[in-house]
Amino acid sequence: MAKANGGSGCCQEKNGTNDTNGGGCGKNGDTNGSNGHDQPIKRFTPPGFIEYNPDTQLIFPSALRKHEFRPLAFGNKRKRWFRPVTLQQLLEIKSVYPSAKIIGGSTETQIEVKFKAMQYSVSVYVGDIAELRGYTFTDDHLEVGGNVTLTDLEDLTDRAVEHYGPERGQVFAAIHKQIKYFAGRQIRNVGTPAGNLATASPISDLNPVLVASNGVLVAKSAEKTVEIKMSEFFQGYRITALPPDAIIAAIRIPVLKAKGEYMRAYKQAKRKDDDIAIVNAALRVRLDDSNVVENCSLVYGGMAPITIAAKKAMAYLQGTTFTDPKTLEGVMNALELDFDLRFGVPGGMATYRKSLALGFFYRFYHEVRSALNPEDAEVDRDAMAEIEREISKGYKDHTVGAAYEKKIIGKEQPHVAAMKQCTGEAQYTDDIPLQRNELYGCLVLSTKAHAKILSVDASPALETVLGVVDYVDHRDLPSPEANWWRAPNCDETFFALDEVFSAGQPIGMVLATSAKIAEAGARAVRVAYEELPAIFTIEEAIVAESYFDHYRYIHDGDVEKAFAEADHVFEGVARMGGQEHFYLETNACVAIPKPEDGEMEIWSSTQNPSETQAYVSQVTGVAANKIVSKVKRLGGGFGGKETRSIQLAAICATAANKVKRPVRCMLNRDEDILTSGQRHPFLARWKVAVNKDGKLQALDTDVFNNGGWCQDLSGAVVDRALSHIDGCYKWKAVHVRGRVCKTNTVSNTAFRGFGGPQGMFIAETYMEEVADRLGMPVEKLREINFYKTDEPTHFRQELKDWYVPLMYKQVLEESDYDRRKKEAEEFNKKSKWKKRGLSIIPTKFGISFTALFLNQAGALVHIYHDGSILVAHGGTEMGQGLHTKMTMICAEALNVPLETVFISETATNTVANGSSTAASASSDLNGYAIWNACTQLNERLAPYREKMGPDATMKDIAHAAYFDRVNLSANGFYKTPDVGYVWGPNTGQMYFYFTQGVAAAEVEVDTLTGDWTCRRADVKMDVGRSINPAIDYGQIEGAFVQGLGLFTLEESLWHRASGQIFTKGPGAYKIPGFRDIPQEFNVSLLKDVNWENLRTIQRSRGVGEPPLFMGSCVFFAIRDALKAARKEWGVEEVLSLRSPATVERIRISCADPIIRRAHVVSQEGEKSFFISI
Repeated sequence: MAKANGGSGCCQEKNGTNDTNGGGCGKNGDTNGSNGHDQPIKRFTPPGFIEYNPDTQLIFPSALRKHEFRPLAFGNKRKRWFRPVTLQQLLEIKSVYPSAKIIGGSTETQIEVKFKAMQYSVSVYVGDIAELRGYTFTDDHLEVGGNVTLTDLEDLTDRAVEHYGPERGQVFAAIHKQIKYFAGRQIRNVGTPAGNLATASPISDLNPVLVASNGVLVAKSAEKTVEIKMSEFFQGYRITALPPDAIIAAIRIPVLKAKGEYMRAYKQAKRKDDDIAIVNAALRVRLDDSNVVENCSLVYGGMAPITIAAKKAMAYLQGTTFTDPKTLEGVMNALELDFDLRFGVPGGMATYRKSLALGFFYRFYHEVRSALNPEDAEVDRDAMAEIEREISKGYKDHTVGAAYEKKIIGKEQPHVAAMKQCTGEAQYTDDIPLQRNELYGCLVLSTKAHAKILSVDASPALETVLGVVDYVDHRDLPSPEANWWRAPNCDETFFALDEVFSAGQPIGMVLATSAKIAEAGARAVRVAYEELPAIFTIEEAIVAESYFDHYRYIHDGDVEKAFAEADHVFEGVARMGGQEHFYLETNACVAIPKPEDGEMEIWSSTQNPSETQAYVSQVTGVAANKIVSKVKRLGGGFGGKETRSIQLAAICATAANKVKRPVRCMLNRDEDILTSGQRHPFLARWKVAVNKDGKLQALDTDVFNNGGWCQDLSGAVVDRALSHIDGCYKWKAVHVRGRVCKTNTVSNTAFRGFGGPQGMFIAETYMEEVADRLGMPVEKLREINFYKTDEPTHFRQELKDWYVPLMYKQVLEESDYDRRKKEAEEFNKKSKWKKRGLSIIPTKFGISFTALFLNQAGALVHIYHDGSILVAHGGTEMGQGLHTKMTMICAEALNVPLETVFISETATNTVANGSSTAASASSDLNGYAIWNACTQLNERLAPYREKMGPDATMKDIAHAAYFDRVNLSANGFYKTPDVGYVWGPNTGQMYFYFTQGVAAAEVEVDTLTGDWTCRRADVKMDVGRSINPAIDYGQIEGAFVQGLGLFTLEESLWHRASGQIFTKGPGAYKIPGFRDIPQEFNVSLLKDVNWENLRTIQRSRGVGEPPLFMGSCVFFAIRDALKAARKEWGVEEVLSLRSPATVERIRISCADPIIRRAHVVSQEGEKSFFISI
């Protein structure tokens, strides 16, 4: 205690005089080891820790080993939970509650509860019952406990193969193969075979194996134990023979004979790993010594509402001589009868699914023939092997910035938030701490694609759902006009009025005390509709002449003359689908009303804080200066949060304004996909004039995109497509026209590339097809038509610092393209079913907003007393590394260490009137604005630097300047010079510059299934003098893989009967997985050239969007492989391949006898189950 308070004095007072002290803790003036009372100090003796050795196996805590599990029961009248710890306890509970939901891993139950709103009054967790997790090896079967996890089963099957031997253990090898690609490791760690069986999924990967092996389920109830044959277990869609009061206690899996019995399992999905099957199969045959079939099982999933045996094929196969070639043909004929799918079959893909059923047996037949006689000349060995791949590897040039790097700029630096993001410390919108009296919102969305709203009744939610506080809709806005939004065309409403134009259109919002209660309340709101005709596809819109008013064209040169004088005129159609953004963080918002003057703070996951501010101001009826829109960071945006995030923010603000309480809402993945829009699907009808030497003459094209039910940014997207439709190629004359189709899908919006990839895809499509018709290698056609430096584009902009031809040559050489192309051709000659293809694709991407006014940015830089610097700018951080580059620019400009510069957030009260973070221009715009602010500060601080010398720190300089009353804050501004294109007259400069690149890819395709792998990809980008090569490499790799997904995997499907999007979550919509990454992935940046005309910050180029189109080289490599596949069967007509090149489209594009016999023709009036938009 201090002496002033009657104590002996604190550490600083002891042994000191009035003017001195004892030195503080650890600094006592005494050196004899005594304290103020001359007591000896008790020294702490450190314990004898065992030195850490990473090879030492950790000891499992003995207390946990001895833990005794005890049964638990808790709950109330509405919901009860039980946790039995013995099988007998479980059976007793089940006898009392036959309808109780058995919970193992809860992988299926959580989906049912979350997305299907299913409720279970009684749930029983069985994960702690040891009797259900055992296994027993017997002479003729392996008995596995029903609650063994799939991960343990995966290991157990390996042991079973070792125990029984490879011949008798084939069934376990089949199970292991299916589990290997079943879901993800986290799911396999908790999922169980009993749960998998009980859900009775028709596409379960385990079910066919267990049925084909004649497995037996041991079902137990309190009264009896029954054995159920797997072949009799599935009785209908999601219906089984399991008695209501019974549980699956064990599964008996028979082993095969040591000789003459063969079994294999197969699966094909949209994506190889972590995906549900389109079709799977388990095929087994037992032969006698003469190779006559004694017994067989041909069991398929994905071909019917249940796991089903091909009975006609099995009947035919029984008793035949397996090695007789007629057997194969007979079984194939019988399979056609077993699986005579109609065109509109539920689940769609009739032709593809039928071809897989036939293809799997074809592969199985030849595998068995090969096992019987490896020297059998009639064995089709190429059909036997499935595509496997290596772990990805690659090369990057980390010395690329050495020639121009400065103190900070040009060097590789880690992302400033990388560690926070990896450890989970990074704060996103929904991580903002809960506010006092906060409510949760849940949107009430339309369920019809096009309908009149007859009535909306929120009373069931308000009156019957405990915890629901209020309901908000258009009546809670300050005026009817406040409901309308979107620039440049104000044609969208925040809340639907008397008509809905798309499934997923917001009608209202329910407010409640928890997110779960709000969801329940939203489901309780009753909406009555009168359905109206709906339009979904571009083709339907063209027939109905359903367009928005937006119409643009680019006309350059005498098109008619060029067509008249050309040697050849070719026509075709290019078609590509959309793409879901699938950012990790869905749209989220927290609206916090303030107690005075109508002020409100909006935390939103948005790329566009300023427009968010403007529309929140509109819906709350107060001026924009009372609204502060803030963003800490986004968990990905890709354009999907440029405009569509405003809808949620405005609705939350309306709700918060009504109840005068904070309102939070984070959309789940389904809601986000339903409301946020996608990349625009495109259709182009092109006509090309070309001479016989391959020189392009004229291009005439009509371009259509699917805008959805309102315009959003669709007009600007089609405009950019028109400006990129030339690709990298010089034309004598061009006339291209663009229209936006009005349909009844979700309003499509910005997506990384913003129409550029669609325009360039059209370009590379006609280049491929023209080359095929000319009989010329497409690589040569591209090369002879490249623009040359200073040549004008079709919108009359000269190309400066033009390095595409150079990079094209470098990629050809560095990837050894020509040699590998020849090797692929030789491979294709020898391989019937596996085909390889290569492609090399260039890109030029214009950098600038096409809307002139958006090409501006502001920044605010503060220098504090301690020398630390706070930067604010108009751009948002969404993982792309913008803040990292901006701090580097500031640190370089002010000549301070990078760690002294900090960016806290993006907010409209620090930088006003900012443009959205988009168009790959944010580094250019905000970087120069920051540089401008720093230049002002440097001018003010120059006298102090001169006075204090070069070694003076910013802390010293700032301190001195502050006491001289120098302003240590600066507001910077930048606007892009020169740009300003005029549509129609075709005058003015459209883009400030072009980011360029070239990519090459090699693929291998299994034409029997449509499966494929990218063997190698080489990407080279010209990003100028990179501000941070590490960030740019990350952007290039990420964009390439996202482009790969766009052009090969990601297909959006609508359910025709309901008009709703079907692919609205990770279960149905597949983005690239680990196995889709190129096996060899080499990325490099252009170096050793001069960028004389590049007037950007550091002479760098924008890099966010341009590399995305590079992923199309995988698509065109697949097309190249398909050309070889079709040639194998005598088909050499030009292939028009639609994007994305899904496994279904790849397989159907082949021309082999199996796909021909599997072809399903639609009957008159019959339509497909799904609509591919």
